[in-house]
Amino acid sequence: MAHIPDGVVSTPILTLGALGTIVVLSYGLKKLDNDKIPQTAMLAAVFFISSMITFPVGPSSIHLLFNGLMGLMLGWAAVPAIFVALILQLMFFGYGGLLVLGVNTFNMALPAIVVAMVLRPLLLSQLSNPTGASKRFAMIIGALAGVTGITLTTSLLGASLVFSGQEFAPMMKVILATNIPLMFIEAAVTAVVVGFLVRTSPSTFDPAVSN
Repeated sequence: MAHIPDGVVSTPILTLGALGTIVVLSYGLKKLDNDKIPQTAMLAAVFFISSMITFPVGPSSIHLLFNGLMGLMLGWAAVPAIFVALILQLMFFGYGGLLVLGVNTFNMALPAIVVAMVLRPLLLSQLSNPTGASKRFAMIIGALAGVTGITLTTSLLGASLVFSGQEFAPMMKVILATNIPLMFIEAAVTAVVVGFLVRTSPSTFDPAVSN
């Protein structure tokens, strides 16, 4: 569970989520270069599709997010990509809700921003070396990005629910339990994808870098 539906969180949380999304989305749009629009659109589609593929875990289900991967590949441009994907999921499948769109966007975009600010520079610094980044290093960064995306999204989701009412505390136990396996799955998948791209197309992360 990553999408909070309408009517669940309190008005203060809705307000904070909307304001937070406005701030990060505005900055993300400023950082979106024209030459990065195709890649941003592609990853928005990946984010959109990944949420459609769910795996049952106990009484709940999980799905990959790839917000860590998006932060690693797009930087701040991951924010508008996530926002657009969430709007499309809402329009076509009714995931989440219009009023809670700001909260859902912020919960998934902030982890991508953390990855963009902390892990992306580490990867780019290695890619800028004459020898490039090793596949092992890239996969470690990818795994950390995957873990960060799921862990922070789950934490923000939990905070949104708990601060809206203590009656959601039991639900949070289920969400936390089901997201533990997801954390490892996302880390593994992201690590493989990043390792592959670094070896075959490092310019995916930085256009200034070439094979």
